[in-house]
Amino acid sequence: MERVNVNGIQLAYERRGRGAPLVLLHGFPLDHHLWDEVAPLLENTFDIILPDLRGFGNSTMLDVPHNIDDYAIDIASLLDHLNIQKAAIVGHSMGGYVALAFARMYPERVSGLGLVSSQVLADPPERKEGRYKSAADVAANGIGSVVEAMTPKFTTDEKLQSYARASMERQRPSAYINALKAMAERADSTSLLSSFNFPVVIVHGDADSLIPIDRAREVKAALPQAHLVEIPGAGHMPMMEANEKTAEALKHLA
Repeated sequence: MERVNVNGIQLAYERRGRGAPLVLLHGFPLDHHLWDEVAPLLENTFDIILPDLRGFGNSTMLDVPHNIDDYAIDIASLLDHLNIQKAAIVGHSMGGYVALAFARMYPERVSGLGLVSSQVLADPPERKEGRYKSAADVAANGIGSVVEAMTPKFTTDEKLQSYARASMERQRPSAYINALKAMAERADSTSLLSSFNFPVVIVHGDADSLIPIDRAREVKAALPQAHLVEIPGAGHMPMMEANEKTAEALKHLA
């Protein structure tokens, strides 16, 4: 992987393919390898940038709290480093929250937006409280309980559950804590949708137990021109459960 110094951290990223710039942002608490099954299917269409969000994978983080906007600022700085003015930004789950923040902060730099197993709503109070409790648990006891709770929620496929568990187990507790708090405090992005003047792709599994598919359908209803792909039987990891369908959907951003 390549590394670049941005905003006081080292941001790690992989770059592959050729074509229009496409940034693929992983979800919580994973890293860029989440896209390993999709990236090869997009290499002939896009110049793919695969970062590890701050604190995750091979990227470092500052020992201070950060918010969803900070992740987006890191991506803008990475694109500056790569001399890319405009790109399609795709995010999975938490990565979708970062993609939405990027679109709010840098609309002139967005050529398209993809939301994979994500949503535009902010956390309701009980979900927000749950994230803070999880962060406190990680601080006191490590990541074990979060890994155990999340593994079966990603997918019902046992092989992919093993992959998700291994990916979660190699992440730093500090990355968990800061990301949980950042997600809890994220803004609602519903009002942003009417301002989008670029292609939007939504990919969601109809068996997603972490973010119900109704959240995707609500975005489609608010943004009729968006391209929604519902994947039957897929859970929270459609890029691995149905990589070809996910890749074909993302090609609408070319």
